[in-house]
Amino acid sequence: MGLKAAAPFVGMVMAECAQVGLMILSKAAMSDGMTNFIFVLYSNALASLILLPSSFFLHRSERPPLTFPILCGFFLLGLFGWLAQIFGYAGINLSSATLGTAMLNLIPGLTFILAVAFRMEKLDWRSSSSLVKSTGTIVSVAGAFVVCYYKGPPLLMAPSTSNLPQELLSQQQNWIIGGLLLAVDCVMASAWLIIQALILKKYPAELIVVFFYCFSVTILSTIVCLFMERDPGAWSLKPTVRWIAVVYSVSSEKIFIFFM
Repeated sequence: MGLKAAAPFVGMVMAECAQVGLMILSKAAMSDGMTNFIFVLYSNALASLILLPSSFFLHRSERPPLTFPILCGFFLLGLFGWLAQIFGYAGINLSSATLGTAMLNLIPGLTFILAVAFRMEKLDWRSSSSLVKSTGTIVSVAGAFVVCYYKGPPLLMAPSTSNLPQELLSQQQNWIIGGLLLAVDCVMASAWLIIQALILKKYPAELIVVFFYCFSVTILSTIVCLFMERDPGAWSLKPTVRWIAVVYSVSSEKIFIFFM
């Protein structure tokens, strides 16, 4: 296998590693009081500011025309991306970064199902490729539900001041609710990938697509945050882990992963 053929696989591995880091940092930021709405707003707003000059500069010579249907597609992409991020970070906040990372395995299987439904992928039971994809989809979905409904004992027992049954039950409920929210995140992310593929076929200027996606998410997040976040402290980027998580989100998820 040549370097060119191996590039997509290497890119996917790097993207997964970047996503794991984002899960951990976002969990740390939200544990320090940052809400998922504010986190999504800041990360997409920063990405929009970075991409605004670079996207139009790099595509200044070959820039497809921006038509109304294309702009509607950008907004639809932003809507599904916003929903995926909101549900995803809410699920991580209720459960853990470990569960969030494990639930990512749902996305390829769900994307395959949606691709078949929209006739972007052919399902031929006589083909070994289709059988492997179908088996992988079933295994990934089953595994995701197992980790969602089962929380094993901690590997390192931390000292606890209270082990009341009510608290343990509450933690288990949060784990299940968080897992279900992460499952919704995976569904939205799969739909986002399908919409992204359709848009890129009609508008192959990747950076401009990324910019309008982030800009749409920023608009949606701003509207929601103005109604949801009444506490001025929620808008603060202190302590340091908050702005580190935002900057990392921009560098990994918004820009790096899109091109993998």
